Amino acid sequence: MTITLPDYVRDDIQRNVSFALEEDIRSGDITAQLIDANSESTATIITREDAVMCGIPWADEVFRQLGDVEIEWHVQDGDRLTAETTLCTLHGNTRKILTGERTALNFLQTLMGTATTARRYADAVEHTNVTILDTRKTLPGLRAGQKYAVLCGGCQNHRIGLYDAFLIKENHVTACGGITAAIERARALAPEKKIIVEVETLEELKEAARLKPDQIMLDNFSAWMLSEAAEIRAESALEVSGNLTVENAASLPGMREWFLSSGALTKHVQAMDLSLRLTS
Repeated sequence: MTITLPDYVRDDIQRNVSFALEEDIRSGDITAQLIDANSESTATIITREDAVMCGIPWADEVFRQLGDVEIEWHVQDGDRLTAETTLCTLHGNTRKILTGERTALNFLQTLMGTATTARRYADAVEHTNVTILDTRKTLPGLRAGQKYAVLCGGCQNHRIGLYDAFLIKENHVTACGGITAAIERARALAPEKKIIVEVETLEELKEAARLKPDQIMLDNFSAWMLSEAAEIRAESALEVSGNLTVENAASLPGMREWFLSSGALTKHVQAMDLSLRLTS
């Protein structure tokens, strides 16, 4: 499985890693200084549990910044892995391998955890008309990485941040004086940007649908309301938010395609159990 690294992710990797190394090393790795400065070793990283691979560019950047370590990957991002799979082999300066160990594993375990969660969601709706989207409920500083991990897991991205699309929610509607006014202002302000508008009632849905935003988010609609929404003529994509889980997503009316956004993809994530061991 080949996952293309989006530009918004590529731009963040170097600063993510630079900050993480500075956070960990500060004035120096005093434990690594116990080892001869010219010592060289080989090491492997394995997963202790089934997982979806994600985070290779971050681990590569850790050892690029530290220097004197080469990595040979035996898997690629997006691969489904079984427990005890060897992810990569490292060879180089022993001090550098051990100094970078925790930072590299932190990125890998978190991004693999996110990708594995996303894969579970994607598998659950594989034979339905539902596409799972992430949200902005991400770890501070690791937004781009987690968004990339969601793609590796087979789900899709919502907007990346506050800058790339309008998401007109209840408070925006109130402050602007209504759905129509908010959408019209958005189009005047940045006509090239995607417009998503949240609605809470069928009447609001009908009003929004007449204005043809790119996407309409149905907030906490009941099963009956979703059935009614499916029959309302709307050129906009319909997104379900709240009041529905991936486990019952198959209950959505089958007469149209749906988006289902879930913050759990990135905020209810358990890190994967990984291990780095020197082999020689």
